[in-house]
Amino acid sequence: MKTTKNLIVKSNQVIEAGYELSTSEQRLILSAIKQIPKNETISADELYIVTTRDYAEFGVHPNTAYRDLKDAMKRLYERSITIKYNGISTKIRWVQQVVFSDKDSINAFANLLGMHTDPTDFVEDESYSGVGIRFSTAILPFISNLKTEFTKYLASDLKGLSSTYAIRFYELIKQYESIGKRTIAITDLRFMFALEGKYPLFGNLQQRVIDPAIKEINENTPMEVQYSLRKTGRKYTHLDLTFKKKNVKEVSSKHAQTKEVHEETKDIFIKMSDSQLDTFSSKLSVLPELGNMAAIGASAEAFKYKLRDMLKDPKQQKILIPHLAKVGFKAQ
Repeated sequence: MKTTKNLIVKSNQVIEAGYELSTSEQRLILSAIKQIPKNETISADELYIVTTRDYAEFGVHPNTAYRDLKDAMKRLYERSITIKYNGISTKIRWVQQVVFSDKDSINAFANLLGMHTDPTDFVEDESYSGVGIRFSTAILPFISNLKTEFTKYLASDLKGLSSTYAIRFYELIKQYESIGKRTIAITDLRFMFALEGKYPLFGNLQQRVIDPAIKEINENTPMEVQYSLRKTGRKYTHLDLTFKKKNVKEVSSKHAQTKEVHEETKDIFIKMSDSQLDTFSSKLSVLPELGNMAAIGASAEAFKYKLRDMLKDPKQQKILIPHLAKVGFKAQ
């Protein structure tokens, strides 16, 4: 039996809202949302703790969960969401408070939250050990005590998704799962994904956002999605999506294959030539699912060199190995 602790519930207004979150910020928000009691009114004073263990449940490698969680915490306080409802648009913050602690303050942090803490929940680090977030008062009606017009799915469905766009697409198809199809105007997609100023050419939008997201969903979730494009005049204006649940055998087979890949690569270090390092760091740098690894404000060139250094490091390279095949790398 599936417990409600694995269940994420959002209003349809949030599913279709306009906002920009990195993959790590999405996971932090979702880690907190799944802790909200279902069918109960909650107070804006409630503080939700998210540990590296919680965060890793979304399929993040334990070695990188701490770094990603810390990075998400830094930026989340400034993030906003634009919700359209009954012809009115409102822009609000996701959270009103972010709390964190260092390793010497674990017990005090736990007492603040009124909980007993297992030290293994936290990463031993000089400056950081846990995150607590308090949602803004304005967002609460859209993520708690929902009776109508909501979408729900299991947090575990997202384990294999590394792109923020794939997570958003997954929510959009789950919203219409009982119907099995939906049409999304390209202008609405740009609003929802906060892409009004990005990828002005539709071909770039398709290549960088739509195709990689749909591919991730088909390869790593219980849903199977296909889409076609619709034109108005000479311009592509709509996506027609069709989707269905995969059968249980197919999903089990995918999970087994994924596990085998991780088992095969966990102790492998691929020695690359300088030419290979230049080529594949450049190709990896444009993958949407790796975008959250770039430092805020960093240039494309700086991000490429960061990935190049990671490919040379035995520990860091393991993070990138699953993505190398996507950009055409073939081990000898």
